[in-house]
Amino acid sequence: MIVDVHAHLDFEDYDNDRDEVIKRCEEAGVVAIVCNGTGPQKNRKVLELAEKYNIIKAALGFYPNECEKAGEVAVQDEIDFIKDNKSKVIAIGEVGLDKKHVANFELQKDCFIKLIRLSKELDIPIIVHSRMAEIEAIEILEQEKATKVVMHCFSGRKTLISQVIKNGWYLSIPTNVVRNEQFQGLVDLCPLKQLLTETDSPYLVHDSAVVNRNEPHYISESLKTIAEIKGLDVEELTKIIYSNYQRLFL
Repeated sequence: MIVDVHAHLDFEDYDNDRDEVIKRCEEAGVVAIVCNGTGPQKNRKVLELAEKYNIIKAALGFYPNECEKAGEVAVQDEIDFIKDNKSKVIAIGEVGLDKKHVANFELQKDCFIKLIRLSKELDIPIIVHSRMAEIEAIEILEQEKATKVVMHCFSGRKTLISQVIKNGWYLSIPTNVVRNEQFQGLVDLCPLKQLLTETDSPYLVHDSAVVNRNEPHYISESLKTIAEIKGLDVEELTKIIYSNYQRLFL
């Protein structure tokens, strides 16, 4: 019962063998892949994939720097599109803030606020990207009183991790936890009931010497590392994370 709450199987990286990727996932015990859209074109592709593959669940969103490029009118148009397709959507994502790729941070924040409010209106989780803007992302989420929150690939310091945990939000652990001490520390700090797993496919592979492109079935590798840190067997951990997924998304 493996779940991947943040992947991008809509990307061109999978255009030549997407069916085979899905088959490998199913054979490995993956039961849900939350495919995250990053803008209008990607959102429509995500919906197509969710309709074609039962294992794929649609999250529709607007990536921070894509919000900047699109402008307020296009962002609002996409919010309206998501509302029109709300019965097909399991979460709002990928959304958030990004100071690494930024031209107009105020526009990013405005877009983020609108998408938080959309997630609250639809009563579905929001999957948050917060690169180099962890403090600001947390502050806005708190101001907007968001409760159904997944902090994707969170890289904030310990005090911010504690704040996320205190707020009852979830932390999704990427597959590179196998080789990344920061994410291993994050696992150690996070209560089991707030842990989720992700790949950010095609990125964040567990073994860059062997794997060039990530796939959701590689979560089986990160589960081993997480289980070791938490002092559990892999089967027990997998059931707990699946239960967390059910509680938040279903």
